[in-house]
Amino acid sequence: MASSQFDAYEHLNISLNKDGSVTRLLDLPKMQATGETELQPGQTVVSKDVTLNPSKKTWIRIFRPAKLPSNDKSVARLPILFFFHGGGWIHFSVADTMMHENCNKLASEVPAIVVAVEFRLAPENRLPAQYDDAVDAIEWVRKQALDQPGDQWLKSYADFSRCYLYGVSCGANIAFNTALRVLDDELKPLKIVGLIMNQPFIGGKQRSKSELRLATDPYFPLPATDLLWELALPQGTDRDHRFCNPLADKALMDKTKLLGRCLVIGFGGDPLIERQQDLVQTLVLKGVRVEARFDDAGFHMVDMIDTRRAAAILNFIKEFV
Repeated sequence: MASSQFDAYEHLNISLNKDGSVTRLLDLPKMQATGETELQPGQTVVSKDVTLNPSKKTWIRIFRPAKLPSNDKSVARLPILFFFHGGGWIHFSVADTMMHENCNKLASEVPAIVVAVEFRLAPENRLPAQYDDAVDAIEWVRKQALDQPGDQWLKSYADFSRCYLYGVSCGANIAFNTALRVLDDELKPLKIVGLIMNQPFIGGKQRSKSELRLATDPYFPLPATDLLWELALPQGTDRDHRFCNPLADKALMDKTKLLGRCLVIGFGGDPLIERQQDLVQTLVLKGVRVEARFDDAGFHMVDMIDTRRAAAILNFIKEFV
């Protein structure tokens, strides 16, 4: 590739291998779960890792407040927040320090039991693998509610009737598609009562005005989003496939009327903003109770580098839950 041309692989910090996999060139700091050991001074959250599916190498990291709120000397049961991280389908882990700290804040300040899902990454695992992993996590939590003895953190402190699916960017896409998929499943005693989509990563063949206007966005330029979809979508499909463009699938969108409450967060400098606004509008027309928090200023994943925005989003989630 000529140096004058934009290299989407270089922008995304990956290189393509001959077998279709990618080498990830980002080396991010990691954080271990605390385990169930004695608390350190100032520690507000404890966390532990649990294997989800050994053959798929998937797992979850569960976070809970170290000090649990109580009413009349009995521990108040906390909502369960399933968390799906961003990273354009190809990057990140719940063990990355920034993801771990984000989940610590959610658990401590909402407060909630956070179940962060370590889903498989593309292109080694294309969609719908990530949705399958999300469903596995929900099924695992349901199993804990039904089985003896079950996971003691969940058994002792979680309110299984107050579950939320929360995702950021591609994670919001996972939350949305997973919420629709499990509408057909028997989840009792689990109940998914809300869906939180922070800057959902959706697309389509036809360019939106905001995509064209922000085609050279320094963080999320059009060639990079094109490549991410190319790496994530099932081979042989296009950008109007329902995994990318849910609005193009009438049957799927008709099903959304069965969803619970939704919170959608977006920023005016995000090339995806018009698609996110169209999604909100369609959900509202289907009768879904949607709370939209759109800010004219800000760009895609601004909350990863702007602590003020991150705090504002955390407040939106607290109010919603």
